[in-house]
Amino acid sequence: MSSQYFDSIRCIVCQNDFPWNFSIKYSKPDCLVVECQRCSFHFIPSHFRKTVNYTAYKSEKVADEIIQSDLWLKIQRNKLRYNLIKKFHTPQKLYDIGCGFGHFLYTGKELGINHVTGVEMNMASVAYIRKYLDLDVEQKDFLKVSETQKFDTFTLWDVLEHIDDADLVIQKISRMISKDGYVFLQVPQIDSFFAKLLKERWWEMGLDHVNYFSKKTIENLFHRNGFQVEKIISSLEIKNVLLYAIVPKLKKKTDWKPEDRQREFNQMTQKSTIIKKLFVFFHNIIYKILSVFKIGDEMIVVAKKL
Repeated sequence: MSSQYFDSIRCIVCQNDFPWNFSIKYSKPDCLVVECQRCSFHFIPSHFRKTVNYTAYKSEKVADEIIQSDLWLKIQRNKLRYNLIKKFHTPQKLYDIGCGFGHFLYTGKELGINHVTGVEMNMASVAYIRKYLDLDVEQKDFLKVSETQKFDTFTLWDVLEHIDDADLVIQKISRMISKDGYVFLQVPQIDSFFAKLLKERWWEMGLDHVNYFSKKTIENLFHRNGFQVEKIISSLEIKNVLLYAIVPKLKKKTDWKPEDRQREFNQMTQKSTIIKKLFVFFHNIIYKILSVFKIGDEMIVVAKKL
């Protein structure tokens, strides 16, 4: 492997920064996934990430498709997340990092949580949130957010895998979270059923995802920053499997953009209210069954500040 790939290489879990203590695990057309020989953490070296820009990660075309999507369905999906949160504690001040198009925060507001806010780097997403959901979110990098406020709940849904300095994010959360506060997150899981089955063909593995945590490495990261991991749950985002793996193959699409996937999902869900309710009912049953048998590609992590 060329020495340039090891420029400033660093394991965010154990802080190993010796180039000879990393090995190539998977080779992709546009990047390499390496493994830390000290702690087994998998990630893409920063050398390959220089062109990734999250301020324009989702375009206005995606926002246009989101506007036409079914808000009720998005609320139902996020209710599952709030049901999980309430099994551990009742959030009073919730902060969502990388809040995307804001539907998780919107659902929290609808459920009566006293204070919900968050941060998102993508400009089109923030514009949508402010105009259509009337929510107060900042458009910036979380690492640049003021630390003057305290929150009892932090959430990161499919976010930590995108951040090169993910350890700095957890460190900052540890400074901003109340004692006995909770962090809830979802990330792709490198030791999941589908990751082991598909290896480098796994749909979660690509240049925009830098971190590939296992149960062991995510626990180590939280433990080093004053948290205790209380629960890890296998998760399969059925929508993502459909739109990233199944439908593109059926339609022989190799160059789908994010707006194309959202448009396809919009068309799939343009059904009557009864059909949509049946869809949500069976989706939730399937989701829970797969989770019990650990058939997933991601994991939901629940960590408590000590």
